Amino acid sequence: MKRILIVIAMLGLASFGLNLSAQQTPAQSQAGTAQQQQVDAQGQQSAKSFEGKITKAGDKLVLQDTSTQTAYQLDDQDKAKQFEGQSVKITATMDPTTNILHVVDITPSESK
Repeated sequence: MKRILIVIAMLGLASFGLNLSAQQTPAQSQAGTAQQQQVDAQGQQSAKSFEGKITKAGDKLVLQDTSTQTAYQLDDQDKAKQFEGQSVKITATMDPTTNILHVVDITPSESK
């Protein structure tokens, strides 16, 4: 009789553990899917060309787009420093939440 009760108790605990484990798996799977979607969204972002003049805004160098009168912050101040005051073409990706350009390349602009 005691053996039967022990077996039933063990089966009950085992099924409780399996049920708890099954409930946690979808949440972990959804978290993994959300993380994968963020990576995919970032991976699909391609570099674009921006043209303007490198100028100072406070203590930072920015790209001043003369056609739209928009100033873009630059993440690579060292690359931009050598072009201060010049018209340039920047290849970069833009962070949509901060409008900061993540510089890939800076070259002097062909149009003056």
